[in-house]
Amino acid sequence: MSEKLIEVQRQAVPADTVTRHARGADRPATFREVFGVAEYRALFGAAVLSWVGDYFAKVAVTFLVFRDTGSVLLSAIGFAISYLPWVAGGPVLAALAERYPYRRVMIICDVARMLILGTMALPGVPLPALLLLLLGASLLTPPFQAARSAMVAQLLTGDRYVVGLSFQNMAGQAAQVAGYAVGGVVTAIDGHSALLVNAATFGASTLLLWRGVRPRPLPVAQVDRRSLLRETVDGLRLVFGHRVMRPTALVVFSVVAILIVPEGLAAAWAPEFGGGPEVTGLLMAALPIGAVIGACVTRVTGPERRLKLLKPLLVAGPLMLVPVLAVPPFGVVLLLVLLAACAVNTVLVPLNGLFVQMLPNAYRARAFGIMQGGIQLTHAGAVLAAGAFAERFPVAIVVGTWALCGLLLMAVAVTRWPGRDVISEEIAHAAELNRVPSPVPAAP
Repeated sequence: MSEKLIEVQRQAVPADTVTRHARGADRPATFREVFGVAEYRALFGAAVLSWVGDYFAKVAVTFLVFRDTGSVLLSAIGFAISYLPWVAGGPVLAALAERYPYRRVMIICDVARMLILGTMALPGVPLPALLLLLLGASLLTPPFQAARSAMVAQLLTGDRYVVGLSFQNMAGQAAQVAGYAVGGVVTAIDGHSALLVNAATFGASTLLLWRGVRPRPLPVAQVDRRSLLRETVDGLRLVFGHRVMRPTALVVFSVVAILIVPEGLAAAWAPEFGGGPEVTGLLMAALPIGAVIGACVTRVTGPERRLKLLKPLLVAGPLMLVPVLAVPPFGVVLLLVLLAACAVNTVLVPLNGLFVQMLPNAYRARAFGIMQGGIQLTHAGAVLAAGAFAERFPVAIVVGTWALCGLLLMAVAVTRWPGRDVISEEIAHAAELNRVPSPVPAAP
């Protein structure tokens, strides 16, 4: 690891404590401090461009498939295919990011996706080829996101990482709304033009990374590599064999499984309120709006207070959805979903910050890939399971009962949460491992 990387290691408690004393006890980092890091500005801009472009592509592919085939199923497959790599093997693909410098991985992935999307935009591309090309582009998402996540953790230290991540989450939600909205307008005019816009966003992202982020070597000394599958297993052993990362990962997977159900069942829930697409849209919009509010709360809350709020908010998330069992009016349901999303997203970012403080450099990209893959699998499994129950019971009963089970799960989780001494020990241990570049440590 270069001297600069050693300097900016996330030695969590010691480094962050010094920073807090320098600028005032328990004062959160500011956006100015976050975006004062020039390389992060370039990385953030590249991420936003990629997000917007991805949503353009989802709209365009769904429209083109439906226009050419008239099949709702095929159009749904076209929309869902971009998630397949995460579900089928995201952690394995993400492990690629640890074999090469992060900046190089991201640039190669962006250039490849630009070329693929440019090919998809050509008129006359057969439907099977279109879907195959989309799958190829989607296979590049796990290594890109794993490399980007690992680099963000290098560029932003201490509380700047948490605040930066909260703003990044807000930007991601805004990019989703803007990408779908503007992408729908462009696609209505010409679906192939939307794919060209997506290709252009990847090209612009490449330029930002090339000009705005300096080259860095791998954060660990060169070692003999093993197969991707074995290295992925090593990463799984590290995360789920760790006394702090394991409960953190399980809690994250649990709360996203609880929160995704109201969104996943929104279309089936809307008729119970006598509504249609408008009600569905409002139910689905409550989650990103709640996420933005949660990110704002994270921004104005100091690091110590966030840790104190962690357990109450983990319980509050599912608790907010339990009253749905009483089948309240739509306005009340909308407010409950929004408050639940706010509570959950207020704790997700600090949990992410805690998670990365435990990571040895050799496992950063793999661990991020494991977390992303786990979240995607959790989303899919939760929606499928809840959807199966909703075939037999009213959606309100399913959502409320699901939340009640989640409440019991969170109650157990917070009572068994690691103590501060354990957390401090693991942070110090990770900081010591990361102080000097070293070969990849053996998995526990």
